[in-house]
Formats: sequence, structure tokens, C-alpha cells
Amino acid sequence: MPTDRTTDFLRELLVRQLTTWLAAALHRSRRATVALAGVDAGSAEAALRLVAAHGDQVRGRQVTVLVLADAADADLPARLGPIEAELPAEVTVHLLPGDAYRLPVAVKAAGAAGAPLFSFVDLAGAVTPKVLAAATNGRTGELLLHTTDSARDVLVSAGFPLVAEVAPVLPGGEAAGVIAFGSRSDRSLEAIRDALWAVGADHGVRYRDPLDPTGTTVDVLGDPDLEPLAQQLLAELRAGGPRPVTELRRHTLTATLYRAADANQALADLLDAGDVRRDRESGRLAGDEIISLTR
Repeated sequence: MPTDRTTDFLRELLVRQLTTWLAAALHRSRRATVALAGVDAGSAEAALRLVAAHGDQVRGRQVTVLVLADAADADLPARLGPIEAELPAEVTVHLLPGDAYRLPVAVKAAGAAGAPLFSFVDLAGAVTPKVLAAATNGRTGELLLHTTDSARDVLVSAGFPLVAEVAPVLPGGEAAGVIAFGSRSDRSLEAIRDALWAVGADHGVRYRDPLDPTGTTVDVLGDPDLEPLAQQLLAELRAGGPRPVTELRRHTLTATLYRAADANQALADLLDAGDVRRDRESGRLAGDEIISLTR
């Protein structure tokens, strides 16, 4: 079970990412679904309050919130009831019994097919392809996952082409499992990385790559040391040849612990050092510019 510090950290991360996702989903679609599975009562409350705060954007649309609750949360209906009373008529809340593994049943019952779906899933046990396939919702789903081990390969296999994951290390060295994010959107990928750094700084969290056997951590408070990122970008250019800036930013988000803005700065540092060259002589680095090694 997550500790209180882990739960607080996850709750704030959920709120930040759901804020970004909800605004974008309601801009492009008239209906959207939020699925919360395996979360604590406080996180369910926070998510509903967030939807209530977006009442103006919700009006004229249809938003469904699914909450999969364990039998131990017997007081959850009473806790959510007052918040539900504040929600616009366009928002429907379904409180369903069961653990996170019932997500496929819940999503299907809610008629979420074809509309944007945001799932926040906390799994203490194995990550199953069936749960992840439900979260993809065809091609319209995004998933924020908290689990015990790396889920990158199974997320990609399930249909998420863009995957980022980190292993948070709380103050005092307490491990907090793995946070993984699956999407098809570069903007969402950038948003979750920015959210991870912001929330991590607030909670004194460091991050490590779940697949790094050295366990090296990155401090997200203050200005980061970008030399490790610069070396990783050079290695990527050596392995794959000249690449557009967009692809190097995406590589940063999916294969490192850094943000897209950090990729821009690392590339600028490499240009200043003469290690790489760009298409244009000056100006802001454009996404379609090709970056090449100079030697």
C-alpha cells in the first residue's frame, strides 16, 4: 500500500495532469470520460472538485467520471455526495465496486468508446494487457499509471506509442514505485513531464530511471545539470544520424528523465560548444530543423 507521502504526491500529480487533459479533451470533443481505478478517497474527491471547477467548459458537453472503489471505502459515497451536488447536470458520476482490474468492464459500461478517455490507475499487483488495452480506448485514451515495476514494454504493446516513466524517490530514500504515462500526444507527454518536475520539486522528490541498474537519481529542484542529457542526445545522434529537433525532444521525454525545455537548452549548449550543427544559422530552434554531429 502507498504511504501517506506517496498518496499525497500521486494526488497532486493527478490533479495537475487532469487539469491539462480536461481542457484539451473538451476543446476537441463534446464528450469525455475520466476513469479512476485503485485511487484513495481523497484523490477521487480532488478529481471531482477539479471537474466541478471547470463547470463553464463542461456545459453543453457530456463528461462521465468512473470511480472504481474497493469495498473498504464504504464511506466514499457519503464523501463524494456533496461534491456531486455541485457538478453541472452534464457530468455523470458512476461509483462502481471492484479493483483496478475491472477497468475494462467499467469503461465499456460507460459507453466511452470513440471519446477521449483519461485513466488514472493504481495497481499494487501485475500490470495486465487487458487493463491497458481498455485504457487505450482505441486511439483516444491516455493513462497515468502507478505500479511497482517498469511498465514501458507492456504499455507500448498495448497501443501507447508514446511512453514516459520514472521511479520517484521520496525524501529519506523511500521508494514510491513507478509512475508511467501512455499517450499518443506529444503535448500530453510534455505536460506530464512538466507536472512530474513541478510536483517533485514541491515534495522534495528525486527521480530515477526504473530500468537504470545504477539507480542514479536526478534532482528536479532548481536548475538541473544538463550534461547527462547532452551526452544522451549525442549518443542518439551517433546511433541514428541527423535528427529533427522534434524527434530529439520526443526522445528526451520518452527515454530520459528530462523535460522538453531541457532538451532545447541542452541542444543550445551543444551548438555553442560546436559538437552539433543546425540547418539555420540563427534564431530560435524550430521543430523541423535537422541537428547533425560536427564530428
